[in-house]
This record gives sequence, C-alpha cells and structure tokens, in this order.
Amino acid sequence: MARKRPKGVVGVGWACFASAMLGRTEHAPMSKDYPDTMVRRTSFEAGGDLGWRISALESPRDQPAPWKIVVVTGSPSWAEYWAPVLAALPTDREMIVVDRPGFGASEPADHVPDLEVQALALSPLLQAAPGQKILLVGQSYGAAIATLMARRHGRRVRGLVLLSGYYGEPGPTARWLLDTGAKALALIPRDLRNAVLEVTGQPERLGPVRQALGELRVPIHLIHGDRDDFAPLEAAERLMADIRARRSIRLERVEGADHFINDGPVDRLLAALDACLPQPRRRLPRLSWPTLTRPDLAGLWSRFPSAWRGRAWTGLAAGREGA
Repeated sequence: MARKRPKGVVGVGWACFASAMLGRTEHAPMSKDYPDTMVRRTSFEAGGDLGWRISALESPRDQPAPWKIVVVTGSPSWAEYWAPVLAALPTDREMIVVDRPGFGASEPADHVPDLEVQALALSPLLQAAPGQKILLVGQSYGAAIATLMARRHGRRVRGLVLLSGYYGEPGPTARWLLDTGAKALALIPRDLRNAVLEVTGQPERLGPVRQALGELRVPIHLIHGDRDDFAPLEAAERLMADIRARRSIRLERVEGADHFINDGPVDRLLAALDACLPQPRRRLPRLSWPTLTRPDLAGLWSRFPSAWRGRAWTGLAAGREGA
C-alpha cells in the first residue's frame, strides 16, 4: 500500500526539510511504495550537450505503448508525487515524469532560471518508439517549459496539456511562499531555495512562452482547479484570452480542485488526461462499384426484325462500295 505524501505547499515544504535533514534527494524511496514493474526510477543525459544527468520516474512496459505521456513537473519539482498516477496507468499508456534541472536527483545543484535552457535539457523526453504518439503535460511552473518544448518539437507532440499552469501571477498562497522564502534563502533546503529563485524570476522570461502559444499547431488543453490559490485560474484564462492561437484552446475546469490536482483522486486525473487524446477518426464506409457485364451484341442484333437487318446490311455494303 502506497504511503500518503504531504500535500499542499506547507506539506511539500516540510518534505523538503525532512529530506535535507536525512540526506535524501526525495521524500521517500520509491522501492518501498511500488514494485519496479509498476514505477521505476530512471535517468538520462540532458539535451543540448549540457552535461547534466536528469532523473525521472517511468512506468515500465514490455512493449512500447501507443501513447507516451511526458510530464514536466512544477516547482519544487518532485516526480515522486506522481507515483500513484504512474502505478494506476492502463497498460496501453506509458508515462515518464521528470525531476527538472536543479531538483530531486537531477543536476545541476543550482537553479536554472532560463526556460529555454530547461526546455532544451528536457528534450530527450520527447523521443518515442516508431508509431508511438506523445501527449506532453506541463504542470504548474512546468507548463511554460512544456510549451517551449512543444514549439521546438511540434512534429513529435500530438497534444499539449497545461495542468494548473503558472504564468507569473501568484495567488495568495504562492505570494506568501515567495515572500517568506525570499527572506530565508540561506536557511531553507536546496529544492525550496531553487523553487523560490526560479518562480520569482519567471515573469520576465515569459515572452517566448506567449509567442510559442500563438504559434503552436497542436491542440492545447487547460486543466485547472477552480479552487487553485497558488496559480489562479483567472490568470491562466487572461493569458489564453490574449493569445491568438492557431488551434482552439480547450479548458476543463475541475470543480473543487486546488493546485495539486495530481494529489487528488487518480481516476479523475486519468480521465482528464484521456479526454486530451485525439479521438480515432471514423472510417467512411467503403464504396463498392457495381459490376458491369459485357453486352450481348449478337443477341441484341438478333432481336431486330429481319427486314430492318436486311436494309441495314444493304446500306452498310453501299457505303463500302462508295468508299
């Protein structure tokens, strides 16, 4: 049975302190929650020759699933909070959830303020098996990074999901966290410090994200809780209203949900993600052409009256002689 992880901003903050005191890079080892046949820790080399090692959780599959769901997490960025979702995923889906650069077991140790650099570092996540389709999910702070990834690799991504997206306008909870954290940067653990630094500097780096949202040719889905006091739904709606997107933007308002939708009922989140997958095209019925039989000319000729046939032959012969 999986253990309950601390939820909300205060809970995640406490988990950061507990992990730092115990010298761990994550709140609790995955091996004690799920077998590695369901949830497995993995790592990969960052894109762009940055030299970083990036850590992630994945759902192992013997054969590539038709859909690969790539999740770029928020700030602080801990993939382990998605472990219950990974474990409950149907066998015809696979998922990989990343610890972004500067968090968890991922390198570097410091925060990476440049959103474009983070998108470049995480680009190997979008590698897919032949015939496999990718649904890219950006959670909270990760929504901006996932947007840049989708623009850079538009042909690989079949859909972009902005889950509880954060775009530089903090709600009351986020504002309190940022103000408090900024006063204690030297005292708080690395992951909390990196989160405060990158979120504080995000607004001035959103220009390319706004531009990318207007250029994307893939379907965009907003999934947002109506009780989100960290990244208010109204802020996401204002941003999208200002964007002249090439494709329509679908909004799914999750009633009663706060900022941490992935910590809510797993079935509800999986259903929301499934609704973002393109529906298979309906095949038109095959049209069968009627079979034509060769006309029986000899039989047709025999049906004419003999007198008419004689005159026809006479006229034909006269025509040949005149020629």
